[in-house]
Amino acid sequence: MKIKLLMTGLFGLISVAALAQKGELNNAKDKYDKYDLERANKLTQTQGKTDIQDAKTSIDKASVNEKTSGLPLTFALKGAIYSSLALEDTVAATSLPNFKIADEALTKAKSLDSAKQENKDLIHKAYLNLAQYSFDKGRTEFQNKKYADSYKDFDYFRQVLPDDTTSLYVTGLAAANAGITDSKYNAYALASYSKLITKNYSQNPTIYQDMASIYIANKDTAAAFKIAGEGVAKYPNNNDLRKREIEIGLQSGKQDVLITKVEAAIAADPKNKTLYYYEGLTYSQIAESYAAQQKKTKVAAEKTALEQKKIDAYGKSAEQYKKAVAIDPDYFEANLNLGYVLISPAIDEYNAANQLPASKQKEYEAAIAKSKADFNAAKPYLQKAADLNPKSVDALNNLKTYYLGIQDNVNANATQKKIEALGGGQ
Repeated sequence: MKIKLLMTGLFGLISVAALAQKGELNNAKDKYDKYDLERANKLTQTQGKTDIQDAKTSIDKASVNEKTSGLPLTFALKGAIYSSLALEDTVAATSLPNFKIADEALTKAKSLDSAKQENKDLIHKAYLNLAQYSFDKGRTEFQNKKYADSYKDFDYFRQVLPDDTTSLYVTGLAAANAGITDSKYNAYALASYSKLITKNYSQNPTIYQDMASIYIANKDTAAAFKIAGEGVAKYPNNNDLRKREIEIGLQSGKQDVLITKVEAAIAADPKNKTLYYYEGLTYSQIAESYAAQQKKTKVAAEKTALEQKKIDAYGKSAEQYKKAVAIDPDYFEANLNLGYVLISPAIDEYNAANQLPASKQKEYEAAIAKSKADFNAAKPYLQKAADLNPKSVDALNNLKTYYLGIQDNVNANATQKKIEALGGGQ
């Protein structure tokens, strides 16, 4: 009988001991749960700060108790509590150690919890705290132009939320800026951006442009042209992206490809004024590439051949701009560029005439007459652009050039005053 009583008493002691061992863990969870509710309400935030400190005290004890130190819940709670402490603390010297403790605890919690995943929600919530902490830290570093550090913290944010468009964007942005001084970050930027463009993100047209620029920085013009083309196919009405594709195409000798692509788009949408504008822009940039080649060569025959190619390209450009203006007479960019491509040959004719020797008076007069006729052909579009946008320094500069070309100094000076009033200078 005495033995029976002794055994009953022993079982009672074991039960009490087990409860005592888990008491701190249970208290840590209760206090954390209370804090989690209290922090969202201004009226209870003060109490919440007390409860999270109490939760920390209990989880620290549970973490060193031999009966609870290895439990998945202990590590999950420790991660949740310390991540909350890190997020609450605005002082890096004290918050960062808490971040590291939380991160280590959560790594262990995930490894122990992998089978049953009983603490999945708690672990995820804790990681969201650390993601927010990393985002805030990365943002401050980015603002201070510490791009490599910023990338590291944004990338932690991205790893917690791998499909979030904000996490992909800021990680790519920080890496792209870090890549300016350290090219290894370019690959990181492209990795984030490549995933981002598969999402429905409002800034994706700009992302395509940035990716093209990164490829250019990597001296991979083929990839740059390809990604720009993919962007244009996805956003065919984005002017900046289309222009970027044209610029890269011209740099990499893809003029024929560009023309073919735009003409295919026109065939599918013949009333789209913007497509005619793009084809005009392509031809005008081809003309300018010929002009650049002219300056480099010293062979007279090559200069002459390039001059004719340039004139032909400007002519084809004008044809396309005129089609755009026919669809929309108030299309500012088309009027502006049309005036420019028409006046450019006139400028060359004018300058060439003024280089003739005095003994060639008749040739001079004929050349000036020709240039004046070409100047006048451009006038309606030059004037229209200036009327459509009186604050455009480019439009006013083109109009001033026209007046100088026909030797109308009064109107040239008047136009110059308008340019200066806009801060355009000389």
